[in-house]
This record gives sequence, structure tokens and C-alpha cells, in this order.
Amino acid sequence: MSDPSPDEWRTYDEFAAGIDTYRLPNADLTGRELTVTLDDGAKLELRFLDSERLTLNGVEDPYDAVAVRPDVFFVNLPLTSVEGESLTVVYSTTTHRAMTVRSVIGDEDVEGTPRVSQTFHAGTTDGGEPTGDVPGPSRDLIGKRNVYRYSPNHLYEHVYLSSERYCWQCVEGVQRGHGDVDMSTVWKFADGLYLFCFREFRIAVASVWLHDLGYDLRTTGVFLGITGDGRSEHSRAGGHIYPLGSISYPDVQPV
Repeated sequence: MSDPSPDEWRTYDEFAAGIDTYRLPNADLTGRELTVTLDDGAKLELRFLDSERLTLNGVEDPYDAVAVRPDVFFVNLPLTSVEGESLTVVYSTTTHRAMTVRSVIGDEDVEGTPRVSQTFHAGTTDGGEPTGDVPGPSRDLIGKRNVYRYSPNHLYEHVYLSSERYCWQCVEGVQRGHGDVDMSTVWKFADGLYLFCFREFRIAVASVWLHDLGYDLRTTGVFLGITGDGRSEHSRAGGHIYPLGSISYPDVQPV
């Protein structure tokens, strides 16, 4: 496969096609009910109607869910009730901890700012007293270098530079030879379990991933972005993690 030239930058829908090949299987949450109280006082009441539909505070939308661990669920709502938005909820049935990410496509491009923005909240779930640490920003990934295999045709390398930026390159796939440094956010949810989100500058796309670096070296994710023909689109993703190593910065630590 020949490497694309710099002026052949791939669109979101081109690189996302098939990126869910190695994703963990969906979980069916039919009949379950969950109330998440966020750190700003807001409440999310989720009622799972079947394997694909739920109501969120009384509004019906689609969802997909993955059991990333026996007691930890990654639930994504590719909202159809609101254009250009998605909501991701991660929660534990054991610790009753939760965290959410809301991704929103902005109305227009702004120079130097990713078009898709994200907001983050920690929370708790009903059904028991919360235990363990509150989910929050983490510097644990700084200096780590991993390779991610999402399909036979998707292989990417990540280097985590700071608490705000990471570097990526495509090793195999339609973006082969391309790479960039983009905005990122990392939160720790539990031991070895990290929320990783990025927001790209060159194209309108953002993602939400849950990296399991302690249980089975798998990652589960979703994308929200604008396709080559101008539509907003949600995509599922997932795959295997292959750690390559890590470094410790001497003297002054990165931001």
C-alpha cells in the first residue's frame, strides 16, 4: 500500500469504516433502570427498553452498550433527539461510580480550535453507596507509547505527551503515513481503566475510548464527526492494545 500524500487527508467516514471490527460484543441491557447523579447536581434517568433503545429523562434514543469488565459498562447514546451530539456513560455496578462525556459538533470551524467539543463529569449511580476513588483527570498515561489494532486494516500508534495532547500516526490503513498532535483528555475510572478522549484539529471529529490496561488490554470507543459530504455521523470502534513502552520525563514534567 502506497502512502497518501499530505493533500490526500482522509475524511472521518473514510478512516472510520470497519474500525469496530475487533470491538467487544454488545451487551443487552433490556429492562434495566439506572439513575446517574452528576457532580453538578444533574440527574440522568436511563430506562433500557430493549437491546437498542432507551429513554433518557423520558426522551427515547438509541444506545449501544459494552461490558468492558464484568461490572463495568460503556454505554453510548448516538443522540437522534439532538443533532450533532452524543452522550457516553461509563458506570460500575460494584463501586457505583460513573462518569460521562458529552460530545458536541460546533456550528462552524474556528481557527485553532477543534470543532467537536467535549465536557466531562464524574457521578454516582443509584442502588448502593459509592466506594473507591472518584473518577477524575489523570496523568498516568503521560510518556506511554501504545499500538492499537482495530481491524486487519486499522493499526495506529499513540504517544501520550501531556495531560492535554497526544501524538498519533497510522501504521496501517487508509491514513497510512499520516499523523498529528491533537487535544486529548484522560480520566482514571478504576485501577488500569482509563477514559481517553481526543479532539482533532484537521477534521471535525472527536472520540471517546475506555482503555483497559489492567484486565485484558482491550479498548472500546465511539466517534462523532462530520463526513466528507457534510453529514454528522456516529461510529463505533474498538480493538486490542499493545503496549510498546514508556518514558519518564527528567526534571520538568510536561503540562
